[in-house]
Amino acid sequence: QEQLVESGGGSVQVGGSLTLSCAASESRIVVNTMGWHRQAPGKQRDLVATIRNARAIKYADSVKGRFTVSRDYAKNTVSLEMNNLKAEDTGVYYCYAEIWKSGSWVEYWGKGTLVTVSS
Repeated sequence: QEQLVESGGGSVQVGGSLTLSCAASESRIVVNTMGWHRQAPGKQRDLVATIRNARAIKYADSVKGRFTVSRDYAKNTVSLEMNNLKAEDTGVYYCYAEIWKSGSWVEYWGKGTLVTVSS
């Protein structure tokens, strides 16, 4: 059973930076899109950034220009560099990946890592 393991969450002040990382536990897998979603307190889980390849990258409007998603295709890892953090960026950040399993793409999710941005 594939697992996604996130790291890098924590507490930071407004204007600060954090980098999140996520690694798939299995190396012999085929991965399509990887990315990050976040869930703020009391709100639904929303897309933050996804990356399939260098020409297929999406960001939520609220993070454009501040966050950068990147990927290591050989290691099946995805990172999220977050700069100029705002209080509204607070939430649990979930890594996800579309992995080829038994003839179809299946979504896998990490357990989440908490990011707290305070003034």
